[in-house]
Amino acid sequence: MSQPLVERTSQGGVRVLTVHNPPVNVLSPGVPEALIAGLREANADPSVRAVVLAGGGRTFIAGADARTFDLPAEKIPDVPAIMAALEASHKPVVAALHGTALGGGLEVALASHYRVAAPDALLGLPEVKLGLLPGAGGTQRLTRAVGVKRALELMLSGEPIGAREAAALGLVDELIEGDLLAGAVAFAERVADRRPLPRLSARRAAPDPEAVAAARAELDRRAQGLLSPHFIVELVEAATERPFEEGTRLERERFLQARSSPQSRALRHLFFAERAAAKVAGVGKETPTREVRRVGVVGAGTMGGGIAMSFLNAGVPVTLLEADAGALERGLATVRANYEASARKGRLSGEEVAARLGRLTPTLEPSALAEADLIIEAVFEDMEVKKEVFGRLDALAKPGAILATNTSTLDVNEIAAATSRPEDVLGLHFFSPANVMKLVEIVRGERTSAEVLATALKLTKRLGKVGVVVGVCDGFVGNRMIHAYVREAQRLVEEGAAPHEVDGAMHAFGLPMGPFEMGDLAGLDIGYAIRQHRAKLAGAPKPDDLLDRIVERGRKGQKTKAGVYDYPEGRKGVPSAEVAALIDALRAERGVTPRTLGQEEITKRLLYTLVNEAARILEEGVAARAGDIDVIYRYGYGFPAYRGGPLHHADVQGLGNVLADIRRFGWTPAPLLVRLADAGETFADFDREGARA
Repeated sequence: MSQPLVERTSQGGVRVLTVHNPPVNVLSPGVPEALIAGLREANADPSVRAVVLAGGGRTFIAGADARTFDLPAEKIPDVPAIMAALEASHKPVVAALHGTALGGGLEVALASHYRVAAPDALLGLPEVKLGLLPGAGGTQRLTRAVGVKRALELMLSGEPIGAREAAALGLVDELIEGDLLAGAVAFAERVADRRPLPRLSARRAAPDPEAVAAARAELDRRAQGLLSPHFIVELVEAATERPFEEGTRLERERFLQARSSPQSRALRHLFFAERAAAKVAGVGKETPTREVRRVGVVGAGTMGGGIAMSFLNAGVPVTLLEADAGALERGLATVRANYEASARKGRLSGEEVAARLGRLTPTLEPSALAEADLIIEAVFEDMEVKKEVFGRLDALAKPGAILATNTSTLDVNEIAAATSRPEDVLGLHFFSPANVMKLVEIVRGERTSAEVLATALKLTKRLGKVGVVVGVCDGFVGNRMIHAYVREAQRLVEEGAAPHEVDGAMHAFGLPMGPFEMGDLAGLDIGYAIRQHRAKLAGAPKPDDLLDRIVERGRKGQKTKAGVYDYPEGRKGVPSAEVAALIDALRAERGVTPRTLGQEEITKRLLYTLVNEAARILEEGVAARAGDIDVIYRYGYGFPAYRGGPLHHADVQGLGNVLADIRRFGWTPAPLLVRLADAGETFADFDREGARA
């Protein structure tokens, strides 16, 4: 006999209702109805004096079921009905919290009369991260429980707090060491006869106009294009001005508005796409992984130092190898400076800085890498250099050690062929700055073993990063698309747009940087070297586009205070007269009469360049899913989360419309894009078919 979704047991005069909906007890269909039935039965049973709500397994209730949010309204679980049942209970209800009480789970706890918790429990209302807001009384009860300022902080950040902090705020009535259920039952017996029952809905919330004004001002700066944060502020203010029932009605209206908004759909798409990215063909839960106790990093430059910090931050000891003593010292100085800056900002304590630096072993001796379980190469982006490095690593690394390259464009199979263990070789393409950016492209070579891939996926999660498995091609996924994007940006300028107009169009769309600003920040010489190398391999003429000419004038970006823009003071770029002259000369040389390009055309051409290249990548199988590409662009390139990624954005526009624009621009559309558009399908449909998942 299968276990019921909500188990009903009794301990003396206390009825215990335990949710069993693994793995995290979300409020999916059937759970609300079972909880309500259990509450009604307990209230009708004269032998029951109090009720305890508990979560079976590793957590209380981790929230509503996000998979149901796209269902018709009549099919969505009625979470507010649970709150109504709790409000109607004439017997005290004690929520026993362990693991996580998030979203709808915390709303259930807030609607209960009392809350007890294990000391390591986490409580939070993270709905804003999905473009939503608490929709079952959470905005109204939390404001009454902790006040306007803290309620705004908790709901606008979406970050959970620990049970001890929650107890200090009055959200938790008692912390229970040891057996939580036994403690909750004992607490319920103590309060069984107390009347009146404490209900947060009956409390008054004091107005705090200063906190509300400050929150609105902050949102005007950082949350343009998003609905739910502004709704949350409105609802917190309403909790201080309106009766509870009126506030909850407004909350439900705003929840439904937010749920149906494009922003929430995009954020929910990314939420599920990120989780789907961890599902890799040929790698399952049963696939063994290797222990990574020590990591070696070859190269102490910007990337090598950032990669080393990523592991140090996760508690993994690192041996950092350089061939030159000066370069090693410069790399160490940068790592120390980064940690000291974090300490000055209060993000790390002095003890934490010392502990992280204590895990770092700098060396000039290659043999020091012999005991590393994983060695990551982060040297100059040159195939011959990398093959030489891997040949040496192959000779000194211990059996079973994983050898990884941080290359952003080069053929991982060719690099692996320089070793006697290609099954242990893969790409780990960190994005700069590696200690900050969340994305790692995990590049699967032809002979990379499933065990090595599984280890890499587990390891990126341990680092707090998002790992996406991709195949081998020039630039993999992210950089292959960005190279096409930058080429189109140059064409736009050649046709008549100014660089700042191109970048401005991307700002207006929601990206933090446009293509030219991005190039200046990364260093224009990097792309220049890649283009020159490709042309040499292909036997093609030397590249001679706008960015090539800029670099050949010694303008390499922010590091030389001159790139596409001039940098007279710090990192703020200003239009350059020298570059304007180069643009004029290029147009004249190529017989181009400049025209005015509107922001809409600039935006579409840049975005649809990404979409068209991504469609080719999908068809080639370099990426398994459209969602994987969206995740790469969110975490690697700052694509606005509320747009959902380039391919989700294309779905929203309609692939027929995207295809029509691509043809109007005179481009050759990707065959997959044509097929999907002609069939009236989307990239999401491609993912659902599971052809390559």
